[in-house]
Amino acid sequence: MDRRSMLRAAIAAGAAAALGGISTGPARVAAAERAPATRDIRFRRWASAADFATGSSAGTVPTGATLTIGTPAGRLSYTDPVRGTTASYDYATWTSPRVSAGFAGTEVIPSWTADTPGGTWIQVELRGLTELGTTTKWYNLGRWAGGDDEIHRTSVPAQGDADGSVAVDTFVAASGRGWTAWELRVTLLRPAGTSQTPVLRGAGAMISRLPDPGKLTPSTPQAAQGVVLDVPRYSQEIHAGEYPEWDGGGEAWCSPTSTSMVLAYWGSGPTPAEYAWVDPSYADPWVDHAARHTYDHSYTGCGNWPFNTAYAGRYGLNALVTRLRSLNEAERFIAAGIPLVVSASFKKGEVPGLDYGTNGHLMVLVGFAADGRPVLNDPYSPSAAAVRKTVGRAEFEAAWLNTSRGVSYVIHPSSVALPTPPAQANW
Repeated sequence: MDRRSMLRAAIAAGAAAALGGISTGPARVAAAERAPATRDIRFRRWASAADFATGSSAGTVPTGATLTIGTPAGRLSYTDPVRGTTASYDYATWTSPRVSAGFAGTEVIPSWTADTPGGTWIQVELRGLTELGTTTKWYNLGRWAGGDDEIHRTSVPAQGDADGSVAVDTFVAASGRGWTAWELRVTLLRPAGTSQTPVLRGAGAMISRLPDPGKLTPSTPQAAQGVVLDVPRYSQEIHAGEYPEWDGGGEAWCSPTSTSMVLAYWGSGPTPAEYAWVDPSYADPWVDHAARHTYDHSYTGCGNWPFNTAYAGRYGLNALVTRLRSLNEAERFIAAGIPLVVSASFKKGEVPGLDYGTNGHLMVLVGFAADGRPVLNDPYSPSAAAVRKTVGRAEFEAAWLNTSRGVSYVIHPSSVALPTPPAQANW
């Protein structure tokens, strides 16, 4: 289960959210009330030398298809919020070109893949051109490292201003200040005076402007009927009480458990040597490893969406966060052999096949029954044997689109191509 949905509920109610010290405000309600009837979603990613060449660099250099630190652009001090220790870091930056949305977007979610050897780390920021024609400040969407030896990965609370705010991993525009264009900036950092470097393999963002939640016209099955991918099944519930410093397993670990299932499907993930630190009495220790390495020390949970896709990226996979418009788009991924991690909230009895309610949950869409009903690997199950569930199509689609607004993790190796995106490309 994912506490992010409680934060989103506070935003929708126009309240100041107490979770993580994030300030929101009443403006978000008005923005939602003005939402259009269409589901406007665009995604843009840079993941090659040619892509990165379209942006501007200050101290970064191309290394094959990636970016690394060449001659640093400067030096800064950073205090780790968990340890309370301060250290100096040399840094370099890469800034994307300005990307036109084609609409006034109200939410933006970045995602990235990178390697952070030794004491290196990265920082990801967004800024936008508002519908008023003004340029916002840079909003910090995360300080990230694959490990936790040098710094502790964290979202950054309390950034709200007249233009909007950051809800854990999502920029939320204030009413009347939707973004018509946006830029992404990635800062690469290493301990001062060393020759280490992070390696940026890909970075991008999804921007959306969506209708208010409400009654939806269910999609009609179009593809992948009867296709169920052989995704391994893991239960989050068998980890209840494990490692309270990383939110204690059980209900809190839906996202890393789901991410671990997809990694295993692709034959990827941590090696036994990497998860050797896990108590040997614990089953599926790779899930504990994923929880530790997706944990957001500000949000105090493992449900930070881009932290999960970045974790998948550590193992050589392409990974991104986007929103899909319907199960018809999801069918195209299943037909291509790509399972999806999806986020939804629902009440008990709302979705046939799911006998519980949740304020926010991540699970894996692994296929569709012959009649088009979604087939899930639901980690909120007492055992691995109980993970596979077939659920009501219209009800699940409505819960997914009305709550997370269609959020999906797309994780795949380079050898497996994504389906061709629609004209308004959202992957």
